[in-house]
Amino acid sequence: MDPVDLAFCGIKRQAELLRDGETTATALTELYLERIARLNPRLNAFNAVFEDPARADAKTAQRKLDEGVRAPLLGVPVAIKDVTDVAGTVTGKGSGGFNEPAAGDSEIVRRLREAGAVVIGKTTLPEFAMFAHFCSSPEWGVTRNPWSLDRSPGASSGGSAAAVAAGMVGAAMASDGGGSIRVPAAHCGLFGLKPQRGRVSLMPEAQAWSGLISFGCVTRSVADSALFLDVVAGAAEGDAQRVPPPARPFAEAAASKPGRLRIGVSLKPAIPGTPVNRHVKDAVRRTAALLREHGHLVEDVKIDYPLLLPLFMPRYLAGVADDADGADVNKLAKRTQTALRLGRSRAIHRLQGRSIDSEAKVRDRIAPVFDRYDVLLTPTIARPIGRADAWRDSSFVATLPVGANHIAFTAFWNYTGQPAASVPSGFGREGLPLAVQLIGRDNDEDTLLSLAAQIEIARPWAGRRPVIALDD
Repeated sequence: MDPVDLAFCGIKRQAELLRDGETTATALTELYLERIARLNPRLNAFNAVFEDPARADAKTAQRKLDEGVRAPLLGVPVAIKDVTDVAGTVTGKGSGGFNEPAAGDSEIVRRLREAGAVVIGKTTLPEFAMFAHFCSSPEWGVTRNPWSLDRSPGASSGGSAAAVAAGMVGAAMASDGGGSIRVPAAHCGLFGLKPQRGRVSLMPEAQAWSGLISFGCVTRSVADSALFLDVVAGAAEGDAQRVPPPARPFAEAAASKPGRLRIGVSLKPAIPGTPVNRHVKDAVRRTAALLREHGHLVEDVKIDYPLLLPLFMPRYLAGVADDADGADVNKLAKRTQTALRLGRSRAIHRLQGRSIDSEAKVRDRIAPVFDRYDVLLTPTIARPIGRADAWRDSSFVATLPVGANHIAFTAFWNYTGQPAASVPSGFGREGLPLAVQLIGRDNDEDTLLSLAAQIEIARPWAGRRPVIALDD
């Protein structure tokens, strides 16, 4: 296979090629290491590349393949967002405030290794995953979008999204506390599913941001995300949240037709006053029309959102402060220091408790929508992709409103905990990706995967590649 095609074919296809002997784990790993070395200086998607360990793991994987051993991701390289532990490396969480290497792998990394994956490196994010509209930090600099180097890849999983979009790895672990899987997926033309709260273990953390955060991945295709999630899903000892197992494997859902669904469409953001760009609205309307053509019942719906920011912000700020526990504050950006002071205040902790206590009532308030509809269709982001370095030196007060607008369609579903996915929906006038969001019922990733796969078949997106990714 042509090396560029191999780099972009995704982890499902790569696993098949490795099993069939059409490529080797060592060749695939070397291909990605070469692409990282060539492209990362311009994109800054990786803050650590595990060259020697990855080569050693690839050799071990290839020996197992030669011996007939089979595992879901045996020999397939993956990247890890720098919010979780990889043994022997510092978990920086986007900052330069830590210096103690992790004693062991986190649960998600352990499961990926158990499935045979080759962990090739760690990806960049803003400090403590604080913002969704830009990906930069004093320690690691600015991460850029492969579709346009002057634009943001979104965040906080911006490094993961840039790495996959540029063909530097086939899949990358990501996390989502307010939109941090879905927003960068939208920015970079990828599929990104935030799973049900508790679907993927966060251990060694029992939970994060009072339950707002879920772990998942960003990939080029629905099938790739389904494979990744099948590998990493399931509770571990110590988890704060546990959910019923899915009715069938996610890969099976992604390969199945969804049947005729009831789909509600809303262009209303959960944060009042957020302006919604007309191209964003048009992308939703085109997707709604496509779904009608496929036989689904699609109609507009009014959603009675509560005031989101008083519910979301205390858990977000307290969570950021928890993530920064033990960090050298002097190495952090001034705006991060401001956020930490707020997050550690008594007032925020009181409001955090009220937010947690209010969750059941809010879920009851939104429940009638999902009594009527199987899936909601909304924008993922409200506005066009901004410039990569526009907020590098902004204060916390100046940065926060822009960040809030950027999660106006995504953060509410972190609060309720149910699954939601960003699905590519073409490209805008400047050649930048557009996206829509699908929101499902509790514990129903199955329907989202099957519906997203139907959209992908009708409107393929994975074949388009950024020019930078083809540059020799």
